[in-house]
Amino acid sequence: MPPVTATLIWTLVVLVAIGLYLSWTAGRLDRLHARIDAARAALDAQLLRRASVAQELATSKVLDPAASIVLYEAAHAARQAEEEQREVAESDLSQALRAVFADARQLDVVREAPGGDAAARELTEAVRRVPMARRFHNDAVGAVRRLRQHRKVRWFRLAGHAAFPMAFEMDDEPPPALADRAA
Repeated sequence: MPPVTATLIWTLVVLVAIGLYLSWTAGRLDRLHARIDAARAALDAQLLRRASVAQELATSKVLDPAASIVLYEAAHAARQAEEEQREVAESDLSQALRAVFADARQLDVVREAPGGDAAARELTEAVRRVPMARRFHNDAVGAVRRLRQHRKVRWFRLAGHAAFPMAFEMDDEPPPALADRAA
């Protein structure tokens, strides 16, 4: 075989190997973007659940009127927030929950009401699941960001037209009374 043909074959093999590697990387990036979408949907569901439970509790007449108004307004604002204001509205709901349930006796008042034990349990679960869902989402965002920083991804534009993922940053610290019950 002439040396030109062998060189041409080896060049072709190297180009095919590079193409396969880039294709695998693009597929991995696509799977990570799909993971972000799934994690964001789960986070949205948990945030909606938390706001709904807080709103139900605020309208149940179990809490004192001032606490009910604070909690209802924060939950309503979180449910109605535009995407750009969502993090702020959700943080405000977290702060309202901490303000309303700053005293553990407030949770005892809720538990003593008819159906209050189930409502308290549901609120505790909702408050506990939001930080986990947010952590899963932000971990997926971090994985995509790390992969998209590689030169090969930028040079060959393997991310396509996908928007650069943004982490969801909010205050999700649960009220101490609810955190103690969840543990």
